[in-house]
Amino acid sequence: MDVGGLRRTCKGTVTAAGEAGFGAALHGDLWNRLVPDRAPAVVVKAADEDDVIAAIGFARANRLKVAVRGGGHNWCQPTLRNGGLLIDIQGFDKVVSLDVAARRAVIQPIVSNRDVQRLLNPLGLAFPTGHCPQVKASGYFLGGGMAWNPTVWGCGAESLEAIELVTPAGTLITASATENPDYFWAARGAGPGFFGVVTRYHLRLHPLPRAIHGAAWYYALADAPAVGDWLGRSAPGIAASVELSQFVVQAPPALRDRAAGDNGWLCMVTGTAFEDTAAAAKAALRPLDDCPVAPLSRAEAAPVDFEALFDASGALWPEGVRARVEAAFSDASPGAMMAAILPLLARAPSPTTVFLFTIFCGPDVPAPQKDMALSMHAKVYGGPWTMWREAADDRANADWHDAVAAALRPFNTGYYLGESNTAARPANVIEAFTPQKWQRLCDLRDRYDPDRLFFDYFEGFGAAG
Repeated sequence: MDVGGLRRTCKGTVTAAGEAGFGAALHGDLWNRLVPDRAPAVVVKAADEDDVIAAIGFARANRLKVAVRGGGHNWCQPTLRNGGLLIDIQGFDKVVSLDVAARRAVIQPIVSNRDVQRLLNPLGLAFPTGHCPQVKASGYFLGGGMAWNPTVWGCGAESLEAIELVTPAGTLITASATENPDYFWAARGAGPGFFGVVTRYHLRLHPLPRAIHGAAWYYALADAPAVGDWLGRSAPGIAASVELSQFVVQAPPALRDRAAGDNGWLCMVTGTAFEDTAAAAKAALRPLDDCPVAPLSRAEAAPVDFEALFDASGALWPEGVRARVEAAFSDASPGAMMAAILPLLARAPSPTTVFLFTIFCGPDVPAPQKDMALSMHAKVYGGPWTMWREAADDRANADWHDAVAAALRPFNTGYYLGESNTAARPANVIEAFTPQKWQRLCDLRDRYDPDRLFFDYFEGFGAAG
């Protein structure tokens, strides 16, 4: 295999296994520092769509399977496959256009959640971005997009009007509900199993809520099941504008003494109301004061903006960690799931671990199925995000994480591809879709990528060869 011709064609860089800089090209953009031992034969860091087309042509000519890396944030790193060609689109980081009056924008895939809001909010606009500030549009949209203000705005992919992509045939096309609709359907939820390279996203923007307010309540760890039961019962009567979450986290400094008997862990409940007046936001959050369990402390409802929301989220999921995740959907009581994991917390190896349930509010939960590949929704979403910093702690944290995931599995109804270890547990892929949508996705792959140029969900994770 001679990469010389591809290197001369591409404006970006082409690096083959064994060449200087291959390790940096392979791992330099990855968020999770728990890096698996998998590697392609060639990495192409594309500069534009022509580079993507050239890379696909080279892969086809040399019988190499293709994987695509966007922001490199996926927790189990499915872009790392043994053999094949990796197309890295880290250079696609521009806002192509913004029409404030029409509330429309076009962006390339490597624009972050935080950067989208920073661009839009001063103009009185917003978009249902994800929660982690550093996550890029690429994987976020392909996974469907677990968004802020979810029961009002829906998932991120619901506010996409079109995408531009390079197909397995090496053709640049636009896909929407009326043009190449099969690609548009699949791209919104297929995650790392999508058979194409998306190079632009066309966004439908929303008015910025004029009064975003946040509040927090802190409870003793032992009270987490009772609090979760009450939240689960109460959520249908809480305004859909409230994003409600129950956490198990390490206590903030002011409460560390009171959590010392639980190794520093406590239960935290947060509510964020996306409203247009302060009175409406405070009224939407007020029912959360009615929990029959007395809190250790509470933070009154106060104005926040997306910058503050991203700062808080970024602090919970920091940079530079080694991580495992197993987030799932459930219709069970969050209290019952809290009770299932409390016995395991006494031996949690890492204080940076976060345990979270988002409890969807309003009467219309779970939401009806949308006309896209994204399938799963339920009353509750979440699980363990196990994070640590030292390689010496890998085994202890992985074993604990697996025990927590196993304890929760009987409650699960399905998984979200963006926050699930589909590399270690391939069954999570199929369980991320309804049977009908899984069958349609398989049929579309047969139709549009009959030669299997793109890696599917299951290939390339075993031994190289």
